[in-house]
Parts: sequence; structure tokens; C-alpha cells
Amino acid sequence: MTVSVPSSRRRLGAGAVVLLVLLALAVTVAIGILRGSSGGDPIPVETIAPTADAGTVYVHVAGAVQKPGLYALPSSGRVVDAIAAAGGLAPEADDGGVNLARPLQDGEQLFVPVRGAGGGGGGGGGEGVAGPGASGAEQRVDVNTADIAELDTLPRVGPAIAERIVSWREKNGRFASVDDLLSVPGIGERMLEGLRDLVRV
Repeated sequence: MTVSVPSSRRRLGAGAVVLLVLLALAVTVAIGILRGSSGGDPIPVETIAPTADAGTVYVHVAGAVQKPGLYALPSSGRVVDAIAAAGGLAPEADDGGVNLARPLQDGEQLFVPVRGAGGGGGGGGGEGVAGPGASGAEQRVDVNTADIAELDTLPRVGPAIAERIVSWREKNGRFASVDDLLSVPGIGERMLEGLRDLVRV
């Protein structure tokens, strides 16, 4: 004798199975969507180019230091901090050839000269000023990094024009060439010719 299962109970069991299958399928699709939205594997940190934040400046320290190179320093740092980061002055460095108290600027190259490289009598001249007979653009005043006191050491510049050079630089950014000094009020062609061999960018 066979016992028949009521059709309503059979339909209920089949419905439960279908519901379970649909639930499993929905979970699988949801997991796939979540994985796809993550964009795949993360980019390694090493491949992301570092950028300076508001409190950091990058300075290229060159010349007579122990470890020349590019250094990231606090924006409140001074030349003495950059030289310390580069391992300190080399034995042959002319420590009077740089202004250790000058504030650092982002993107500058800080060059520490060697003693006697300026070709003048021993010592104490302005930072980077090339007198007659001096060799190398490194000994010239860098108009992109020099402060008012350094610029004032240049002939016919004086504190007023030195201040205008710094002010122009703060408003417009770095000088792209020495000829850009013509954009500074008070500097004309004749004055520029007198400065051309004494400055660099």
C-alpha cells in the first residue's frame, strides 16, 4: 500500500529548495560586486610619487659637504640644518662662504664653496659673490635663493632693489633666467649687464 504525500506539502518543500538556491546565488553575486568595487589589488606605496606637504621643503645640498644630495627638511629650517642633514661641512669647506642663518626655500640648490675657490684674498666676502678672477657659476649669487643681505652685496643693488628682487620672487616664483631680472622695478639693461657675471639662477 503506497502513502501519497499531499501536493501542497510537496510544493512547499520544492519552494524551500528554490528559495535556498536563490539566496546562495544572491550572496555569491554580492561578494563578486564587493570585490569588483575595490578596484583589484592595491597600488604599492613605493609606486606613489612623494609630495611635499606644507611643512616640508626639498633642498639639494651640493659642494663641500660630507653627503651631497637631496634632503627633505622642515619649512622652518635654515641653511645650517640643511648642512647638518648632509653630514656637516667637509674639511675643505669655506664656512664663511655661506649664510648659515638664512631660511631655506623649497626647490633650492645650496652650494657650499671650497676654501680659496673664490679667488680673492682669504675670507669673509658675501655668500656666492664672484669677484674678478673668480671661477665657476657656483660662486655667483643665486637670485632664486639669496636673501636681501646677500643681494645687497652686489654692486649698485642696495637694500631697496634687493628687497624688490625678493618681493618679485615671492609673487612670481623662481627666476627662469638672469634676463628675468629686467622685470624687477629699478633694474635696466645697463645694470643687468653689470650683474650678469655675478649672479645665477
